Amino acid sequence: MRASLFLIPVTLGDTEHRRVLPEYNRDVILSIRHFIVENVRTARRFLKKVEPGIVIDELTFYELNKHTSPEQVAGYLAPLERGESVGVISEAGCPAVADPGADVVAIAQRKNLPVVPLVGPSSILLSVMGSGFNGQSFAFHGYLPIEAAARTNMIKKLEGRIYSEDQTQLFIETPYRNNKLAEELIRVCRPSTRLCIASNLTCEDEYIHTRPVKEWAGKLPDLGKKPTIFLIYK
Repeated sequence: MRASLFLIPVTLGDTEHRRVLPEYNRDVILSIRHFIVENVRTARRFLKKVEPGIVIDELTFYELNKHTSPEQVAGYLAPLERGESVGVISEAGCPAVADPGADVVAIAQRKNLPVVPLVGPSSILLSVMGSGFNGQSFAFHGYLPIEAAARTNMIKKLEGRIYSEDQTQLFIETPYRNNKLAEELIRVCRPSTRLCIASNLTCEDEYIHTRPVKEWAGKLPDLGKKPTIFLIYK
């Protein structure tokens, strides 16, 4: 196996890893001694789930967050430049997708180092698949503005794009504000605009339903503290 920067997906929640991750990923993980991670504690827990026999103390972890400088990130790739594989582990889902791991990949690409994305669950793709919306053209916008007026304006802008560009629009919210955002979507969007709510994907209590906005009124599920993606389309 050629030394590479391996992008290692993790489960989206408390899901049995064998349900959503190929066995090949385990083989790759066992070949790696250096990991770039968002959180060392959760990364260690994930690795132990994948292979209980793994010796954590033999591994090196480099923490990556919004405070990590580009110089530090470049330094994390030193083992790869010596011919040793490095793994990137996100907190949930796929590294480098709505995730700081993208900074590592960008530097590796500039240095012409091998980058290998592994197969795993992406809440963005899973929600598009299950929504019944346009999967040929869609855009993920991450978090909407916190300030009320700016958020309302953004919702209206994104709704306009589904009609003018025939494009599915996706966005997320901090879990404890999910219910408030869902209510605002009902208030702001056209009654005929379709809203898909996709929550706790791949988990036992997975929820993914699509209805016109007017049909969601008074029928919203409790989304508090649950990772959720919202999608709108005509």
